[in-house]
Order: sequence, then C-alpha cells, then structure tokens
Amino acid sequence: MRERLARLVSNILNPFIVSVIVIVLLAVKDASSTADAMKWALISLAISVLPIFIVVIFLIHRKKLDGFFANPREQRSVVYILASALGAIGCGILWYLDAPELLAVAFTAGLASIVVFTGINYFWKISLHTAFTAASVTVIIMVYGATAAWTLVFLPLMAWARIELKQHSVAQVITGGLLAAAIVAGVFWGYGVVG
Repeated sequence: MRERLARLVSNILNPFIVSVIVIVLLAVKDASSTADAMKWALISLAISVLPIFIVVIFLIHRKKLDGFFANPREQRSVVYILASALGAIGCGILWYLDAPELLAVAFTAGLASIVVFTGINYFWKISLHTAFTAASVTVIIMVYGATAAWTLVFLPLMAWARIELKQHSVAQVITGGLLAAAIVAGVFWGYGVVG
C-alpha cells in the first residue's frame, strides 16, 4: 500500500505535469489577458516540456532509458544535456520575444538549475522530482504570496515518495529540494521580480 501510494504521488506530481502547471500559473499571473496568457503558456510548453517529453518517450522506446522516472544516473545524461540546450534556447526566445517577465525569469532559473544539476549528475543521482517540487513551490509562493503556502505540503510528500520507492537517498532528496529552491529564489531575487 505504501509503495502504491508513493508511486501515485511520484507519477502525478512528476516534473512534466508540475512544469505545465507552473508555466500556466505564471502566464496567467503576468500576461495582459487570458488569450495572451494561453499564447505564452503554449509557446513555453512547446519549447520546453513537449520536446523533452517526446525525446524521453523515444529513448524509452529505443531502450536507452529504463522508464520515465526510474533510471540509473548514467542514463540521465542525455536528458540533462537536452534540457540544458532547450533551456538556453527557450530563455533566448522568451527574452527576445518580450514574453511576460515571470515566464522569462522562470526559464532563466530553470536553465541555471538544470546546468547545476547536469554537473552533479556526473557523480551523484540527485532527486529531480523533489527539485522540481521545491522549485515550483518556491516560485508559486513568491509570486502568489502567503495564500499559496499550502503548496508546501507537496514537498515532504514528494520527498517521502522518492525515498519510499528507493529511487533516492534522504541526502539526495534534501539536496535536490534545497538546491533547486535556492537557485530559483536567487534568480528571481536577482531580477528583482519578487520581494
């Protein structure tokens, strides 16, 4: 039962779904209209989440990855490098097209995070699930304020799920969460977008 619940949490709150939710919430918060928000959300998803999702499916089909979220550290390198390249391209596109600032800054924070995590991946399997959850909760609370503090419940839940599934150690989960939150908060603060 515990393993089934952990797998459910891990699958529902996976980095792809969490990214979609955060992108939409940021677009809605910062765009001039609902139509504009949807436009920027779709552009953002098309240059980030969608290509990585397609490549992951392709790599699983070609037996280069064991699965969506349960892979040895060595198998993750290709996905990390692709995410770094797409992150750089996405940042360039969003800044060039004068996208809503929250989205552009979020992409910049994502790029900074993925570059750091790519380096770490060469010697340690840090928890991306926990990192995405921590980064997302940090952004949502910074942007939406105290009313979004309830989202903090997802962080220990995700940490527990990844440990319960034996995908990560306690240290990998804690480091992933703290590092991602610190990078995101630093980038947002550096751009003067919040607080």
